[in-house]
Amino acid sequence: MSIYTSLTEKQKQGKKQFAVLVDPDKPSDKEIISIAENAQKSSVDYFFVGGSLLTNNNLDICIKLLKEHSTIPVVLFPGNTLQMSNKADAFLFLSLISGRNAEMLIGRHVIAAPYLKLSGLEVISAGYILIDSGKPTTVSYMSNSFPIPSDKIDVAACTAMAGEMLGLKMIFMDAGSGALKPISKEMITIVKQSISIPLIIGGGIDSPEKALENVKAGADIIVVGNSIEKDNSLIASIADAVHSV
Repeated sequence: MSIYTSLTEKQKQGKKQFAVLVDPDKPSDKEIISIAENAQKSSVDYFFVGGSLLTNNNLDICIKLLKEHSTIPVVLFPGNTLQMSNKADAFLFLSLISGRNAEMLIGRHVIAAPYLKLSGLEVISAGYILIDSGKPTTVSYMSNSFPIPSDKIDVAACTAMAGEMLGLKMIFMDAGSGALKPISKEMITIVKQSISIPLIIGGGIDSPEKALENVKAGADIIVVGNSIEKDNSLIASIADAVHSV
């Protein structure tokens, strides 16, 4: 069964899912192994691997360690479409639909497409929507685009609807790494009511309580990275909160 089929089957059953985001540049090999082992014990659903800017050429090593120490599927969550590795299981083909930078909508995708075709990776198209988190983020800087203001719920909902109508398979709303404030419950609820495809939420989730709020509001998948980099013992408690719904 493909990762996307498994993901949508769980969505139809109302099962909430939890992805641990791992930036290959940040943790040491020992820390990656610890994350993998804790995630395995906690029944984490996916690893998302990637970062806004990779400088250490550690992507393949990171994926290899995650796979050696867990059976959890590894999905590439690239800061740009050239961050790819055939050691992963799937690739999130992100279109930044909240911005107006044509390179992030389709330009870089054209360059990456033939490589992805040859890679054998499962390619999952996703509409990526940046939401203002109270401070500038690496993603907004690197993508040269503005996030949607956190109070413009109607803009976020219409953007997500457009993404689904364009044929994208998922919507990923992200407040960005180290967000000062997470995406509001109200925005998550309205966006979820506006689409039928899976809704992923990330950014600013630093506790089981926030994770629980987000899945109750309508998120199908919660993504946590920055907080786990600081304390990977959070994996178990966040997993329990997400899977309790």
